Amino acid sequence: MDADLVALAEANGVATWYEDWHRERRDVAPESVVAVLGLLGVDATSPAAIASALAQRREQDQPGTVVVREGSGRPLTGPGVITLEDGSSREVTEVPGDLPLGYHTLRVGDRASTLIVVPESLPEAPPSWGWMLQLYALHSDRSWGMGDLGDLQDFLPSAGSPGLILLNPLHAITPTLPVAASPYSPSSRRFANPLYLRISDTPEYRRADPALREQVDALRPSPGDLIDYSAVWQAKRAALELLWPLAGEIDLESDPGLADFARFCALAERFGPNWTEWPEHYRRPDSAAVRAYESERVAFHAWLQRLLTEQLAAANAAAREAGMPVGIVHDLAVGIDPNGADGWLLQDVLAAGVHTGAPPDAFNQLGQDWGLAAWRPDQLIETGYAAYRDMLRRIFQRAGGLRVDHVAGLWRLWWVPPGMGPAEGTYVHYDPEAMLGILALEATRAGAVVIGEDLGTVQKAVTETLERMNMLGSAVLWFTRVWEAEGQPFIAAADYPRNALASVSTHDLPTAAGFLTGEQVRVRARLGQLAGTVEEETAAADKDRAALLALLRKDGLITDDSSTDEIILAMHEFLARTPCRFVTASLYDVLGEIDQPNLPGTTDQYPNWRLPLRADLAEIAKDPRIARTAAVLSARKVAG
Repeated sequence: MDADLVALAEANGVATWYEDWHRERRDVAPESVVAVLGLLGVDATSPAAIASALAQRREQDQPGTVVVREGSGRPLTGPGVITLEDGSSREVTEVPGDLPLGYHTLRVGDRASTLIVVPESLPEAPPSWGWMLQLYALHSDRSWGMGDLGDLQDFLPSAGSPGLILLNPLHAITPTLPVAASPYSPSSRRFANPLYLRISDTPEYRRADPALREQVDALRPSPGDLIDYSAVWQAKRAALELLWPLAGEIDLESDPGLADFARFCALAERFGPNWTEWPEHYRRPDSAAVRAYESERVAFHAWLQRLLTEQLAAANAAAREAGMPVGIVHDLAVGIDPNGADGWLLQDVLAAGVHTGAPPDAFNQLGQDWGLAAWRPDQLIETGYAAYRDMLRRIFQRAGGLRVDHVAGLWRLWWVPPGMGPAEGTYVHYDPEAMLGILALEATRAGAVVIGEDLGTVQKAVTETLERMNMLGSAVLWFTRVWEAEGQPFIAAADYPRNALASVSTHDLPTAAGFLTGEQVRVRARLGQLAGTVEEETAAADKDRAALLALLRKDGLITDDSSTDEIILAMHEFLARTPCRFVTASLYDVLGEIDQPNLPGTTDQYPNWRLPLRADLAEIAKDPRIARTAAVLSARKVAG
């Protein structure tokens, strides 16, 4: 690759090579580098354009955002003025080390920048145990076709006094049909999903007369073997529309961001879910047509978010009243549907047409295209990370903690340019000092914990930085092994990392019962998803299972005669012996469910995200396996 193109790419955080899953260097095609640079507004289509872009880059002065850690200073190119968050000002010749945490303004000459002072680290998370819930999978005689926020509250009394509840993403959908099942491809990460509303817990339902309540109750969909999100939304939308006249006045002035989101929802109902196909004068949220758009549906969708805020607050209050030291932990998806609300509202800080994904690996040899939008790092810097910090602040307002899916994406993301295949992408780097620092700042202000999903092959800097900042990593029983040693043995409980959330499995992996019975091989064989032959995969699964059982037997947790339920309990007792700050149990594991919630690499071939638990809440409350697991985990002793 031309040396000037390499220099230009490096100056803009675009990788010209990367280390593949074999730990070998893989060069990126020049065409991919040029395409990604173009998406960052950098013309690299000719030697002259590259030379010009390099010259412009070298002439750039103070960046749009300056990030410093609390207690640290930074030299300046000249005298300046810092205006603090509280409005006071200081004349400076350097960024001093005694600035308070927060978002300030730095002016040097004619250039104004956002100055962000971030924490060195978070407070140490309190040792706790808890439950991982796929909330949609709960069901009761009060919920409508899927689990809701009322079911979350109803679960708490039988949960055995946990310290935290970790949920699947509750991000907002586009309120049109059909409703996508995956919680990891949301319309907006800044707002919540109205499918999780408990209709009978709304103030309007409580105020309704008996006749109206009867009308609303009649809309409740019949439960099925699989969750039908579209049917649930049709029923809840119809019920909410019946209750809407009782809502009273809706404030659209105090939160412009909410008003903009509600306006998107109203426009999507009128013109369709993909904003890129709307009439041209509606394709920008700041257009005259959009600003002039009036509809009662704008207030309606703002009202739904008000209801969600109230019910999320009630769930958090219930968690506090139950004495939970951490509380409700939300899950942050790695990206958003580019055609949805945030794709429209935040288009100026997103890379147009880019899809995030992953390079080729042993299981996905063509690479992966997740179909999700990506932040433009240059625009985040120029705008003071305003959209990013707004997203975090809104989530932390309703959460005691945040799990960050694919946390390595705060360092770099694999960009697939429009018209190219997943293997033709490259990594684009972000500023982890800013991305992690702002995350820590917002978590500090909310008094919340942060958990990073750092499974798989991640850069050493990711795990080291999470450790330094007291952000927890992830330790999954199936994956916590000595990968470099012969036979890749499972790690002893005492050798698990301290700053981690430990679990038996995740939503993307086999359940405990599935692992013990080889279900992951059977289902992948049926769907043509195996990397090797059935015999090879079965032999590998049998070997893994035998190694884990030998470890549990060696630790005195099982015998040769132990039942499946006893082995699953032993897995949790093994995790209870680790030094991990958090240990969590999944209802899918504890209740012996065979089918995993999501099977990566599939779409319609497998009912991803649509599998309800076989037991309802009343049955779960009486199930002795819940109480036994809670007793094992609550009895663990971990140094503070």
